[in-house]
Amino acid sequence: MNTRRDFLQLFAASAVTLPLTPLSTLAHEMSIIEEKYEGPVLQVAIMGLGNYGGTVAKAMQGCKKARLTGLISGTPAKLKEWQATYNISPKNCYNYENFDQIKNNPDIDAVYIITPNALHMEQAIRVAKAGKHVICEKPMALNAAEGQRMIEACSKAGVSLLVGYRMHFEPKTLEVIRMRKNGDFGKVLFFQGQSGFNIGDPKQWRLNKALSGGGSLMDIGIYSINGARYMVGEDPIWVTAQETKTQPERFGEGVDETIQFQLGFPSGAVASCLSTYAMNHLDRFYLNGEKGFAEMQPSTGYGPIKGRTHKGELTQPHQSHQMVQMEEMADIIINAQTPTVAVDGAEALKDLKIIDAIYEACRTGKKVTLQLG
Repeated sequence: MNTRRDFLQLFAASAVTLPLTPLSTLAHEMSIIEEKYEGPVLQVAIMGLGNYGGTVAKAMQGCKKARLTGLISGTPAKLKEWQATYNISPKNCYNYENFDQIKNNPDIDAVYIITPNALHMEQAIRVAKAGKHVICEKPMALNAAEGQRMIEACSKAGVSLLVGYRMHFEPKTLEVIRMRKNGDFGKVLFFQGQSGFNIGDPKQWRLNKALSGGGSLMDIGIYSINGARYMVGEDPIWVTAQETKTQPERFGEGVDETIQFQLGFPSGAVASCLSTYAMNHLDRFYLNGEKGFAEMQPSTGYGPIKGRTHKGELTQPHQSHQMVQMEEMADIIINAQTPTVAVDGAEALKDLKIIDAIYEACRTGKKVTLQLG
């Protein structure tokens, strides 16, 4: 882990490779960077240089405590392009066959895995064996059994396993959680989560069962699963679910189009959620309690998040979710900071257990008991 001074040097060197930017924007970015920070910096390699990998990489340019120092990709042209854009040394660039060599690279502390779901487990285990911290996009794995193997591998290697739950650091979300903990809503009674959009390219990996492990539930529905837990403040004890498929020619065997699922919590609160790849404009959370409510729409998009409660509008300022996430994750790894809502492998494993149970409920038509502890 290098110091902030090294980051400033990198920024100065890389500025010449970036597109022309308005002076006001540069001034804002420089003000962020120039905030006094002399502590250690988490050096991160991104694995998987797709669209979301690019979003994370750009956001990290505004980080103080995390820095992009390495790249892992199976596409040589992408490696070359990203090297130039982000001023990454060629010695810190790897492909999927040789990235185990990061073990001997002091310029890389952690690897952020942003690849198709089916690849997460094997890649995470290899990263852990190389002695590097693992940050993995959600869902953490294809199922709970794979997730457990990842947790065990990282524990054995003595490295951290964090999962990309960016909403756990989002200010308006955290305000609703604070209000709920403070008793502002009273006894929580009901949660509704709507997560969906009309998916595009039918040939993309998200519609390939072997790579995705499912369909909308694995990709977008997990937001409502996880959101139900942090909004209600409990882990569910049962689930029921129903699958609807209106376009079987588009959504093949094992690739869910639309799933409605219901969760029951120990307190008696219930959740009703929808996950779909066939409808747009679905990004809404609603929490109802005896004394009040919270509504967020959009609730999980890249932002800005918008929300209101019975006390009025949520006005917390918007910042890049990915930038805040990486800053906070650096603090978790470097300084053992405890986040308001967990982002570790144990947290992600609970979501995987719920996903497994939802699919089981869809197959059997029965209520499935959950044991997440």
